Amino acid sequence: MTASGPPTPGLVPLHVGQPAPTQEDLADAVARTDALESGRPPRRQRRSALVQPGVEWQKHGADPRWLGMETSDCAAALNPSVFHGRGADELQRFLAGAAARRETALVIATVGNADENSPRSPLDSCNASVGLPGLRGSIHGRRLPAGTRPALVAGLSPADRDLGLRLLNRPVEAPWSVYKLGGYTFERADGGPSTTHAAEGELRPILVDTLGDPVVAAWIPPEGGQRWYIIPDTTDWNGLIDWLIHQALPAHVPDALRRARSPHFVDPDMQTQAELIAAQALAEMTARHAEEKARLEEELERARAAAQPVRYGLLYGTGNELVDSVGKVLTVAGFVTVRLDEELGGSLSADLLATFEQQRRLIEIKSASGNASEALVGDLQRHLATWPELRPQEPVGGGVLIVNHQHKLVPCQRSPQVYTRPEFVGAITVPVIGTRALFGWWRMSNWASIREAILGSAHPVDQTATPPPEASHVPTPTSAAPGR
Repeated sequence: MTASGPPTPGLVPLHVGQPAPTQEDLADAVARTDALESGRPPRRQRRSALVQPGVEWQKHGADPRWLGMETSDCAAALNPSVFHGRGADELQRFLAGAAARRETALVIATVGNADENSPRSPLDSCNASVGLPGLRGSIHGRRLPAGTRPALVAGLSPADRDLGLRLLNRPVEAPWSVYKLGGYTFERADGGPSTTHAAEGELRPILVDTLGDPVVAAWIPPEGGQRWYIIPDTTDWNGLIDWLIHQALPAHVPDALRRARSPHFVDPDMQTQAELIAAQALAEMTARHAEEKARLEEELERARAAAQPVRYGLLYGTGNELVDSVGKVLTVAGFVTVRLDEELGGSLSADLLATFEQQRRLIEIKSASGNASEALVGDLQRHLATWPELRPQEPVGGGVLIVNHQHKLVPCQRSPQVYTRPEFVGAITVPVIGTRALFGWWRMSNWASIREAILGSAHPVDQTATPPPEASHVPTPTSAAPGR
């Protein structure tokens, strides 16, 4: 073990399980060891982001101790290794030093390789793993599909909650993995029976996927004394070191900051009353902010999940997807809708029967990748003509044609009106609404405009119905009925 020199006042020593940035020979030695063990040609080890020049150690008040340097006085370990020749000695000295001081040994370990894109068998149970010391087992990671959105576990300590919130701000494209605690199985060289060691300790989730499996967690051995934070690759180490110095060490190993005389830590026993009051107020405000931010993010996620199917259906949908979206919009606008294909058993009439109070309208819903065919208006008129034969006891006051036209174009490039030929527009006798206009009213919760466009004060109402006040004097919006 190489001496690291006297501690630097104000800097907290951290064991880093990587060769120092200048130790190219040690990195080559690790690659050669891997080649000898595997029988494959030497392959250069992927250098960790911890050795990149962008990690600002001194800014965060940290002193990195690389492989080959003294680690028994370190306050925490970053990506240590349990394997001989790759950092096992440094890890054992770190753990022994923490145990001798009766301190918690804090470890941050990343699992997985975000740059690994080689195909894997669907039968593979894990993509990567990290070994735990003392044959206690290992943490296995299995890559999740792109677009996974983890959630924060309730009831976390302030330090763990802060870590979870920071990791939720990783880049959207950054991959996630679910973690599982597993044991070891040893195969005997003489062909004798294998020996299995069950996993020890507990994996406590911090962030979970939609199935409740941990994607960020802390491993705690049965007797305590260690706390391993298991996080995904492609995580900003500057943010992690900042969290370690300002959150994790004050919560779990405050004596390490006292020994280093870290300027980032002031002993609460040495603070004035004014400092304590201000610090408490700041901590409470930070907690409130974090809770409010998490609540608003969850609210946004729910609103987005509810809106996206309707938004996509109105702007890009065809067939049943478009009909479903229009039906949902009319429902929230106050209409009761019936799918007539299901009600009548086949394409005997329009797509929807929409009822508002005592007024009923047939709704024909069509899509067109380009300009809408003028024949679509004739389809609605035929449905209106045959309706009395199908449901004579339910007279309708008219019909409406709703068209998602030019849906292969982005919405802002589409014509605001479904039909533009002046002679045809002047002859239209039924309201024609583009889904782009319907979408605009829906997104602003403008239910009155939707009702006016569907009911149309210029059109007759049901013989047995009395029009609502707004339908009797407010004109139909121009964009809803081209040419009117």
